[in-house]
Amino acid sequence: MEADPPAPRRPSPSGGDGRPGPGRGLDGLAQVANKIRDAVASVIEGKPEVVRLALTVLLAEGHLLIEDVPGVGKTMLAKALARSVDCSVRRVQFTPDLLPSDITGVSAYNQEMREFEFKPGPVFANIVVGDEINRASPKTQSALLECMEERQVTVDGTTYGLERPFMVIATQNPVEMEGTYPLPEAQRDRFTARISMGYPDPAAELEMLDAHGQASPLDRLSPVANAGDVRDLIEVVRAQHVAQSVRQYAIELVTATRGHPELRLGASPRATLHLVRAARAYAALDDRDYVVPDDVQDLAVPVLAHRLLPTAEAQVERRRPEQVVTELVHRLPVPSPRK
Repeated sequence: MEADPPAPRRPSPSGGDGRPGPGRGLDGLAQVANKIRDAVASVIEGKPEVVRLALTVLLAEGHLLIEDVPGVGKTMLAKALARSVDCSVRRVQFTPDLLPSDITGVSAYNQEMREFEFKPGPVFANIVVGDEINRASPKTQSALLECMEERQVTVDGTTYGLERPFMVIATQNPVEMEGTYPLPEAQRDRFTARISMGYPDPAAELEMLDAHGQASPLDRLSPVANAGDVRDLIEVVRAQHVAQSVRQYAIELVTATRGHPELRLGASPRATLHLVRAARAYAALDDRDYVVPDDVQDLAVPVLAHRLLPTAEAQVERRRPEQVVTELVHRLPVPSPRK
């Protein structure tokens, strides 16, 4: 079996295991990523882990679902990440009367040309911010399925490719709120991770009052990277080393959800792929060129929990999928540094 990298969280200059240490590509990633993180953190006070996870999803070529009660900064986080990168950004406010064509675009008849002309929808952007996605009908929500998975849109039999990077950042209110539709399983499975903002602590809330008192920090936020920078960072993340034992550990963790007695739907093979991709980005942000089991453990709940459906008995006992994933992380044996 392929040897794992050494146990320390940060490599030595030589890599410590015969492989080269972080190269200029990884160093450049850390610099640009830190600029983006600092820019977002200047708007979102007291939530460093939330900001880091959002950046992880971006570099993993994934999509982010932000779920929480109104007023805790879900849309603010999405807008801050979008404005930190100088690329095309479109925002869609999801409402019950929104149609699929309002997202993907529509073919309209051009009187002068005497032919149908395609009018691209807001999905044709590098970053698409979907606000309150679960207020739209399931039919409209499904308009995002193809573009999120295949980075393309098909309208009237014609397929249009989407420019990279492409990321959907969607916010949603808890399903207990009025006027919401639960996201279908296929839709949730396309989101790489789901995060909750949570209420800020008193110190962060006081700082928010000072920062937001006269004007929104978003108005002062300027881009610190561009689409080309993000594409370069994604290429660096793709080159991150994932040892065989770490890949096997991710598979065992996902497989354990499929036979768990408290779950009627476990995580899909797509979840395994997203977990490993996110772990690569997570390691790169930690200035490492290899993935360790800690990365998989740290990402297990945000990447897996939203894909799981509890049984009726578990719901009665108020057992949440997050608790199940946490217990699996603590129960499954962790691969040793060298095996």
